[in-house]
Amino acid sequence: MYAKGMSTRDIEDHMRDIYGVDVSAGLISKVTDRILPLVTEWQSRPLEPVYPIVFLDAIHFKVRKDHRIITKAAYSVIGVNIHGHKDVLGIWIGETESASFWVSVCNDLRNRGVEDILIACKDGLTGFSEAIHSVFPKTQLQLYVIHQIRNSMKYVNYKDQRALMADLKRVYQALTLEEAELALNE
Repeated sequence: MYAKGMSTRDIEDHMRDIYGVDVSAGLISKVTDRILPLVTEWQSRPLEPVYPIVFLDAIHFKVRKDHRIITKAAYSVIGVNIHGHKDVLGIWIGETESASFWVSVCNDLRNRGVEDILIACKDGLTGFSEAIHSVFPKTQLQLYVIHQIRNSMKYVNYKDQRALMADLKRVYQALTLEEAELALNE
């Protein structure tokens, strides 16, 4: 909260309102002074050269700024390494989600040692594919299944959506391609 512009007094009020905990502005300042170097170190740590799968997404949240409520975007990147372990590669805060910001995120990953991403899972943001390919040109792209389903559902009459969702679940939850094709054909 401090790193994003809240004063120590604002954080003190927030902790009391949300958690019922009384902490002094001085304690918040001391904790912040100790944690910020660790956060900076984590944000700039070297990464592995290859990630078979990387998930790129942003979540939008409301914050108070200058006595107004505004929306910001938290960009997150989760990578699965060659040993199958997941790791949060980074979290970045931006004003809104945009392809140009995703280019800067991908460049940061490259600068921290990532040479290649085999498959990038992403949403349907305009320009997102180009942003990834501008830094990692050989990466295969995969649209999140939930986005594919949402895009499909907007063309379906409301009264038919429940039945279609039941059918789609059988396709998307199939363990093999053959099972998926069988469910699709039924």
